[in-house]
Amino acid sequence: MTRTLTALPIYNEANTVNAVLDEVLKYSDDVLVVDDGSSDGTSELLKQRDDIQMAAHSENKGYGAALFTSFDYAAKNGYDILVTIDCDGQHQPGLIPDFVTACEADGVDLVSGSRYLKKFEGDSQPPEQRLKINRKITGLLNERLGFDLTDAFCGFKAYRVETLAKMKLTEPGYAMPLELWVQTACLKLNVVEHPIPLIYLDEKRSFGGSLDDGEQRLRYYVEVINRSLKALPNNCGQLAKIELTV
Repeated sequence: MTRTLTALPIYNEANTVNAVLDEVLKYSDDVLVVDDGSSDGTSELLKQRDDIQMAAHSENKGYGAALFTSFDYAAKNGYDILVTIDCDGQHQPGLIPDFVTACEADGVDLVSGSRYLKKFEGDSQPPEQRLKINRKITGLLNERLGFDLTDAFCGFKAYRVETLAKMKLTEPGYAMPLELWVQTACLKLNVVEHPIPLIYLDEKRSFGGSLDDGEQRLRYYVEVINRSLKALPNNCGQLAKIELTV
């Protein structure tokens, strides 16, 4: 029997955390919350629950760091598939079983959610700047690394845990998925996208400091990709020689 864990990286989600967790628990028996140093009362709310597993960072380390904690937890506790889903209400927990089923298919290593693979009734209109950056980065990854992606940044994913053990991920912030795509290309993993509704509830969400500026964020993302390419081992062939430009 496939053992599945659903993990939620959380930072200051007091307004949504209980409602989201109640919904996630309808579709996943084992749920891990990684509290990334919340300071808004989220931690106190989580301590009142006895139906989830908990991991906590003493300080805010970043989105990628919270995911790394979930990766380690899934491996150490013998899970076969790890589903990651955000806690801001923009992902629909009812799709968790679909992601697990897709990941169980022969030869599939990673299932990645896409907000642009299919249109759903009631889809949000994405913020123009975010859409532009997503399309630019997704296009660069497709062109230079051989992918056929429609959404490079979606946090709703399902991973084979044994595949995660082959990766050496270090990027602690929001750009971690880009490092993930570089290593996915190196390992020649089989990726499938799964459509999810396009829901934006907080169009003014901060990426932190200078990254709130779209042009700086785009340059930063390209820098992360290039840094990740240069860090690849020799057995990744010509990938390490690729350099992206904006």
